[in-house]
Amino acid sequence: MAQRVKRAFTYRFYPTLEQAEQLARTFGCARLVYNKALEERSRAYTREGRRVSYGESSVALTVWKRTEELGFLGEVSSVPLQQALRHLQAAFTNFFAKRAKYPRFKSRKRSRLSAEYTRSAFTWRDGQLTLAKMDTPLDIVWSRPLPEGAQPSTVTVSKDPAGRWSVSILCQDTIRPLDPADGVVGLDAGITSLLTLSRPIPGVTDAAGKVANPRHERADRARLARAQRALARKEKGSSNRAKAKVKVARVHARIADRRRDHLHKLTTSIVRENQVIAIEDLTVRNLVRNHSLARAVSDASWRQVRTMLEYKARWYGRELVVVDRWFPSSKLCSACGTIAAAMPLEVREWVCACGAAHDRDVNAAKNILAAGLAER
Repeated sequence: MAQRVKRAFTYRFYPTLEQAEQLARTFGCARLVYNKALEERSRAYTREGRRVSYGESSVALTVWKRTEELGFLGEVSSVPLQQALRHLQAAFTNFFAKRAKYPRFKSRKRSRLSAEYTRSAFTWRDGQLTLAKMDTPLDIVWSRPLPEGAQPSTVTVSKDPAGRWSVSILCQDTIRPLDPADGVVGLDAGITSLLTLSRPIPGVTDAAGKVANPRHERADRARLARAQRALARKEKGSSNRAKAKVKVARVHARIADRRRDHLHKLTTSIVRENQVIAIEDLTVRNLVRNHSLARAVSDASWRQVRTMLEYKARWYGRELVVVDRWFPSSKLCSACGTIAAAMPLEVREWVCACGAAHDRDVNAAKNILAAGLAER
């Protein structure tokens, strides 16, 4: 059955000078409100032992706007400021539920520049989006159409370190599941090969079932190093340093964009071809603590692969099975079930006592598939 989901569609846009100035003020005011509310909440919690609610913070925001010192908060739309308070409330809710660490202050230099507008703070008419406090609609590059008859509920405007402006439009979309597939597959994540599948898929893997690792970060490592050296030579606080910083950010953005595009195409192909997908529950956070592997693991972006597989499987009627991280997929013989005593990382091929010759990664993918089907 088709399902209705909330889906965000992100587009690039090019603001006018006036729009850019208004958005820059909005970003700054939203950050200020978040930090000031966090300071007040922290003071109340440490000194008085009480929790401050969202309603109290909202009342405090009204008081701040009436002061001479913070009167400029009234020059921007009030909705992004209220949304900043809601985000802070969510952060504290997650903290008290022990799902996250204590909320941190937003840095002027390092925090993401964004502002969130709800339905009362923008106008959507004839395919044009106009934000509050603005006279003209945003010049959006419609790289793909919104769902037919879509009515945006939330709009998030952001600017990345590379200087690119983006607008994310949240609306309802109808997702129709794919036709049932006959294939089942197990995935083993790696570094030499990004993924190894228990069975090859034409056009996706090689004959052995392996997906080559593009190593996007390594491909642009020389360009990134040159940009970072140029940045290091610039005087702090100078305009040339600001320009050099943007150049570094553009290299990082290029790497991230290429990686994301590749993973989207790869995961979509896997979901289309298979009804059941089995993966291993890897703890990427622990793996990146190994300084010898951290750079390669981060470039492979296994966590992003899993996230994409999870929501695409849910959308398109597929089943994703996660196998326990302690399952000995590499040491277990997929032919006879014997577990080898040891399997160092440098061993890529091995022969079991039963006579079966194994490629380490292909054998692990087959074992992950078998374990996933057993867990179903």
